Amino acid sequence: MTTNSSSITHAIFDMDGLLIDTESVYTDCYNKFCAQFGKQFTWEIKQKQMGRPPNESAKIIIDHLDLPITVEQHHEMINTMLLKEFPHSKIMPGVNCLLEHLWQHQVPMCIATGSDQTGFDVKVGGRPELLSKFHHWVLAGSDPAVGHGKPAPDCFLVAADRFDPTPIDPARVLVFEDAPNGVEAALAAGMKVVWCPDPRADTSVHAGNPSVTVLRSLEDFQPETFGLPPFPTGDPSE
Repeated sequence: MTTNSSSITHAIFDMDGLLIDTESVYTDCYNKFCAQFGKQFTWEIKQKQMGRPPNESAKIIIDHLDLPITVEQHHEMINTMLLKEFPHSKIMPGVNCLLEHLWQHQVPMCIATGSDQTGFDVKVGGRPELLSKFHHWVLAGSDPAVGHGKPAPDCFLVAADRFDPTPIDPARVLVFEDAPNGVEAALAAGMKVVWCPDPRADTSVHAGNPSVTVLRSLEDFQPETFGLPPFPTGDPSE
């Protein structure tokens, strides 16, 4: 791959809601979970949880809704529901084409997610064709090298450091995210971001920021915008 001084050299992908459609599963299961306590699972809570490691995510909903349970009890209750549904999650539109394109052009890629090992295995362990495109993955929920979850930059900094060779400039690393917390984490790491947000997200907070590109979905991604080879036959699709 031929690059210039501003071309993207490496790509880091979030997983939930970006590579695979697990966010709809989270929403459905948390609606049922909250109903057991006579509470509602709101967008305000969801966007605070997105991208965070399991323990942090649990504490957010427990504190916000004043639930009479511990973090451990939360995990036991919600995981029973989630682990049944995750294996059925579908790959998001545009993912397969984009990964294949970047892989064919030898752009090193990795995954950086707030999931722990158990969640990761259930969600994508049965998708070897997907994982084969990635150099490595960083699981913030169980990786001791990740001190703090998103929106702290730790997850992305660790992910970049594990490439071989490592990126020469964080500004030439492109992060693909769907969560506001993930966008903040990538920017804090000095990286550029492609943000595919939930339609309810307030994207105006990053309006005019040249380091953030907002897309409806990965199907709208244009590689040449970032100094990468263009798709051979138009927009990506599954």
